[in-house]
Amino acid sequence: MRSTERILTTHAGSLPRPDDIVEMMRARARGDKRDAAADAARVRQGVADVVRKQAEIGLDIVDDGEFGKPSFVTYVRERLGGLNEVGGERTNPWGGSRDAKAFPDFYRKQGSSMGRQPLIGATAPITYAGTAALASDLDNLKAALANVNVAGAFVPSISPANIENWHENRYYKTGEEFLTAICDAMHQEYKAIVDAGFYLQIDDPRLVTYYMTKPDASVAECRKWAEQRVEALNYALRGIAPEKVRYHTCYSINMGPRLHDMQAKDIADIILKINAGAFSFEGSNPRHEHEWTVWSEASKKSDVVLIPGVVTHCSV
Repeated sequence: MRSTERILTTHAGSLPRPDDIVEMMRARARGDKRDAAADAARVRQGVADVVRKQAEIGLDIVDDGEFGKPSFVTYVRERLGGLNEVGGERTNPWGGSRDAKAFPDFYRKQGSSMGRQPLIGATAPITYAGTAALASDLDNLKAALANVNVAGAFVPSISPANIENWHENRYYKTGEEFLTAICDAMHQEYKAIVDAGFYLQIDDPRLVTYYMTKPDASVAECRKWAEQRVEALNYALRGIAPEKVRYHTCYSINMGPRLHDMQAKDIADIILKINAGAFSFEGSNPRHEHEWTVWSEASKKSDVVLIPGVVTHCSV
């Protein structure tokens, strides 16, 4: 993931799916009967197309666009045993945020357009049940890479903290036990990705959005929470070489004012404790573009690669 000749280019992972693949995912979520072989073939072709497109436009480190997943986080419901609907609906994560309190009209309109999502929780032991689905994703990417010339490829995988945030604990005695079980299960996915020869990208917007969504928490309290989640993530990454891991965090798909995003100076030092060799973060919008100095200073004592995001939904 390093180059002494030029700055390598990459992206955050999820790319726009073709309309028919989007509808395929929706149908699967509804439980519609489908031709599994035909769907698998369509995804495989879609991955080949999107990898070729990435190579054509000059990206150096590519991925499968996450074409085999319905989203960067909810895909785990198909890969973790023990998760089931528990009744009720998941509330809008931005509804009570710091920005929502400052700009209630904007977030009220945004919330009304999000649609309803069933509440999912752990009702049994968390286990990894995604071996076949993961193998399909890895095989599709390997096949696509055979037809292009790129510097490398990565596979995104969601962090334990995001899984913890999106799902209720209805089984374990404590939140710590719940988080540990998630880490043990996801360790299998993380290791399999690296063993297949790819870079592992940990997607973890929750580490920095926690501050936004907890308006009553102080910076110190949010830092303590983040320290605990970094410790958990490092446990999930045990035995995996840091140079094979890239960590990605961002302020989520929040198209709002972004006035109360957590500042990099309050979290960068904690993020850099993660056992990863590269760190991807937002760096291209009025709220965060000046913070490159924070990352530069914080990373001086470590031999890591910084991956600043220079094009985002807040800069286009």
